[in-house]
Amino acid sequence: MINTKIYKAVYELAEKLMKAAAKEDRETFDARYAELRAICIDNENTDKDHPEQWETLADFTEELEDALAGYEKALEKAVAIDSNDHIASIGFSMAMLQAEAGQTDAAIASLRQAKTSAQGTEDDELKADIDDLLEKLTTGQEPDFDQ
Repeated sequence: MINTKIYKAVYELAEKLMKAAAKEDRETFDARYAELRAICIDNENTDKDHPEQWETLADFTEELEDALAGYEKALEKAVAIDSNDHIASIGFSMAMLQAEAGQTDAAIASLRQAKTSAQGTEDDELKADIDDLLEKLTTGQEPDFDQ
């Protein structure tokens, strides 16, 4: 389980990042992103390390390759603690980016892993999103990246 203090800090920073992005306030966005990154780095390989902070960092990482690397790190940490909720969520996020980047085979592999993990969760909306994207990618339909 994620440390409550860290969870609150990550959640508050995510809200501030969303507001800064909506206002196109680059200075604030960069400052809050740096704070979030520092939390991740400070807690890495400690008892406070958790996939949720890394997933959140990846969510706000603008460079595709860097975001995918962030999701990969979050996924490794989720697998290490056997957190089906996080494995499914991270896998879906990774698949969305992979599909956008034209990495269809990688996206399908991520979705299959996410689908398996999602079976152990109660998140029906995520399960439906995974199924929808997986169907589109395996049948050659164009995914909707505005989710």
